[in-house]
Amino acid sequence: MISLTEENYLKAIFHLRNDDNTVTVNELSKFLNVKMPSVNNMMKKFAQKNWVIYETYKPLKVTAEGKKQAALIVRKHRLTEMFLVEKMNFGWENVHEIAEQLEHVHSDLFFDKMDEILHYPKFDPHGEPIPDKEGNIIALDLQKLSNCAIGNQVIFSSVTVSDDEFLSYLNSKELELGKKLEILEIEKYDQSMSILKEDGKKITLSKMVCDKILVKL
Repeated sequence: MISLTEENYLKAIFHLRNDDNTVTVNELSKFLNVKMPSVNNMMKKFAQKNWVIYETYKPLKVTAEGKKQAALIVRKHRLTEMFLVEKMNFGWENVHEIAEQLEHVHSDLFFDKMDEILHYPKFDPHGEPIPDKEGNIIALDLQKLSNCAIGNQVIFSSVTVSDDEFLSYLNSKELELGKKLEILEIEKYDQSMSILKEDGKKITLSKMVCDKILVKL
């Protein structure tokens, strides 16, 4: 059985690994706020389980099995978030912390039933793909709103962070996933954007906010 601490490391690897399936001990240390010697010791254990290839002073290479185990932890988290929103009427800004706790339940049957009740969703409430039972995940072709140009019409598809303060801010702007946005103007001084929403309302978003919004052209 995978321990809670191991699951937290796996989830960190999921979020931090690069396109070449590598991650550094230093990145894990900062992300988890854990001292380097502790991370090194844990990665040696992961190497014994064939989750990573560990060599001193070199980036960790995440194995296929390591990627799968990491994705399965994320699957539990994102399924839980979707269940809380769809079946328990939580706001998308209120589900992350609860899912952080429930993702450590070890019953596959529990999450398989949750998946069935939800009719096998492909995405969580924040627009992020839910890995399947084999750890496979849909590749998304999205870009930051801040990288778009004046005149672009885009679909608000996901967010890069899911903290309650940021999501509550998006709620205050009545921004919803799946809705069309048009970039009307980009301020030269601070790169803030004037946006026309699908409902015809205009809003202004700072570059910091636009960096956290992912869209599909």
